[in-house]
Amino acid sequence: MPSQAKHVLVTGATGQQGGALAALLLKLGHRVRALTRNAGSPRAHALSEQGADLYTADAEDRTSLEKAAAGIDALFAMATPFEGGVEAETRQGINIVTAAATAGVRHVIYSSVAGADQNTGIPHFESKFRIEQHLRTLGVPFTIIAPVYFMENLIAPWNIGALASGVYPMALPAGRKLQQIAVADIAWFAAEVIARPEEFAGQRIDIASDERTGTEAAATLSRASGREMKYLEVSLEQIRAGNEDLALMFEWIDRVGYHADIAGLQGRYPKVGWHSLHSWAAEQDWNRLLTSKNNP
Repeated sequence: MPSQAKHVLVTGATGQQGGALAALLLKLGHRVRALTRNAGSPRAHALSEQGADLYTADAEDRTSLEKAAAGIDALFAMATPFEGGVEAETRQGINIVTAAATAGVRHVIYSSVAGADQNTGIPHFESKFRIEQHLRTLGVPFTIIAPVYFMENLIAPWNIGALASGVYPMALPAGRKLQQIAVADIAWFAAEVIARPEEFAGQRIDIASDERTGTEAAATLSRASGREMKYLEVSLEQIRAGNEDLALMFEWIDRVGYHADIAGLQGRYPKVGWHSLHSWAAEQDWNRLLTSKNNP
């Protein structure tokens, strides 16, 4: 049990970041109010079984968000562009953090993206930065955590089929280093902020777990899965044909890239248990992931 259990509202509670954090906070003895649009989903049901209090609210409805935030010590806030686009993401994120301030939440943790404060011109970075800027005007104690590229992207539906065929595709040169982070590490870092808000108040912190080139990553995945995987550099033109936003992101990563202080983070926050790409890959069930019935 934590020395001081908190009552935490977790947005995106049935997604990757929010789901991992909600489950971790429950294990640590905190009370979790899990914000969801669909309390009947399997992921929502699983959280309820673990002890979360499910709360249905609409990110477009600030009144419903204020009710959800009533009596809350800490809010984990995030928004996504992958459903309604970047304008909807900004609008919903602003609604969430404003509702928290109005409801008197004691501390807001907003999950942005590393580099969003660097004038990148990447639409789904800029949308998050607008939320950051608004959060700073509200007068509520806050911390902005800014994760880099997710390790979980490697096994996302759009990528797993390629891995199953023995190819690790990425729109970066094979020798370009890419900082990555495990979702579990984001959850642990957020839990550290929730446990000691005064230590993190007013800070914006880029967080990353490891840094590997494409060639190194392919070798790591080969060892972990027991199947040879070759790195394939995907052309930016191919990415741009499907998604200009992502093409701009990979251009920026190649030209500028993430610059989280990995060694410093590991030294200051050892409880996070930062994953190397190797340790993360070793935890995955590759036989299940790479079977054809589980691939698009």
